[in-house]
Amino acid sequence: MKPGFLPEGPALLIKRTRSILVIADIHLGVESALDRRGWHFKSSTDERLSRIVTCIEETDPEILLILGDLKHSVPQVTWQEHTEIPKVLDAIRKRVDIRLLPGNHDVGIERYMEDEEILPKNGTVIDGTGYLHGHTYPSPELNGHLILAGHHHPVLHLYDEVGCSLRGNPAYLLSEVDEGILRMEPTGTPTRLLLVPAFYEYAGGIDIRTIPESGISPLSKSIRIETAEVFLPDGTYIDTLGSLRSDLNNRPSG
Repeated sequence: MKPGFLPEGPALLIKRTRSILVIADIHLGVESALDRRGWHFKSSTDERLSRIVTCIEETDPEILLILGDLKHSVPQVTWQEHTEIPKVLDAIRKRVDIRLLPGNHDVGIERYMEDEEILPKNGTVIDGTGYLHGHTYPSPELNGHLILAGHHHPVLHLYDEVGCSLRGNPAYLLSEVDEGILRMEPTGTPTRLLLVPAFYEYAGGIDIRTIPESGISPLSKSIRIETAEVFLPDGTYIDTLGSLRSDLNNRPSG
């Protein structure tokens, strides 16, 4: 199985016997949270929905699977979220079935979704691939599978010749994991992890080189650096994680 990369998402199409479109970390309602901090932005929910619809129309999947953080504010549901989430979900339901792996920002999301649309927060296996948001220990059910996770907002920072960071580009990280750290029993088949970048366009994120030390999740701690590889949103292979970390450590200071 080779994922289909959709850079306009970023999104992935996972296709075996079923066709599953995967996105992560939409963070609907984030603008109201930023507004409370003094940063005023017009809602970009319509734009995000347009990108979701484009990905659906391009791939014609059976399921749209959201790897958590559909909404943004915790622990409350803001008025913006209460107003916009139903419109987004209704627009998607007209085109495809929805499934959500609840994330740490999805407090209260149950009121807007059908029971069958919400999957276990510690993950599940669908058609041979594991899925979860990524902030919890994964279910033992995911052991020995490829696991797709959100939560980490991976980005690849580019640097100029004097070592100044230019920008962060969304990126994917593919790696084997240490099952012991994840409280899993080795099965003889390596468990692999694919970190999916955030769909929210201003999410920022963690430099992919530093995710193993970030402590953001059990998954981050379990990454086997020696097997890890980095890809751009269109699937372009960049380099091994070890090589990128070496470049970071050797770049000029100041």
